Amino acid sequence: MTHIENIKKLFSKNFVENPLLETYDAGKIYISSGFIVASDPLISPDHSAFTQEFPKGDFPVHVYKETESNCVAYAEIVFDKNQIAENWKLALSDGQNLKDLKDEEIYGYLVESGMGSFMDKDTQNALNQLEKDLFQQKGDQFMGIYEEFFHSHFFDENGAIDQFSVLKPYQDKQENIVAFETGYGEGFYATYIGYSKDNQVVKLISEFIEIGMD
Repeated sequence: MTHIENIKKLFSKNFVENPLLETYDAGKIYISSGFIVASDPLISPDHSAFTQEFPKGDFPVHVYKETESNCVAYAEIVFDKNQIAENWKLALSDGQNLKDLKDEEIYGYLVESGMGSFMDKDTQNALNQLEKDLFQQKGDQFMGIYEEFFHSHFFDENGAIDQFSVLKPYQDKQENIVAFETGYGEGFYATYIGYSKDNQVVKLISEFIEIGMD
């Protein structure tokens, strides 16, 4: 897979040196169960988590924008900044097998809303519960989970305020979501896991725009 070779060149170190990318600190994600979901939460509220179990705790998330377009090209969770990600694999969910892929085929998630996200499986459950709670509270006035929850984190009355955000379904709980624009918008996007030489998880990266390396 040429995508993996490109990811390895860009992200194996603990910093990215490429004039085509700008790095942004998106905040921290809280991982409680160790099972992470990468998805468009608006169209796939029950998207399967990856089969890989990840470390638990709070971890930094970086967003990388393509300099020329100012669009989000990559989103990354860093689990261990002191380790080099020497080995990379396509992140898989239940029922997915690399042997079933042909040539440049990938597994990934579909985006139709223009937004992707990282969240723990526990957070996905909390988000779905929030939608139910809001619907029960508002009834016919309920406008959908995007308008009721996501929208205010990205837009104000003057327009867009940012292309990524950390959101908490319930303010009194630790569960949170890191949501971000996905590349040029709609598409099908893969996620990759970087491992240290002793097979410890170092990074998780979703790719929305492939930035080539010479």
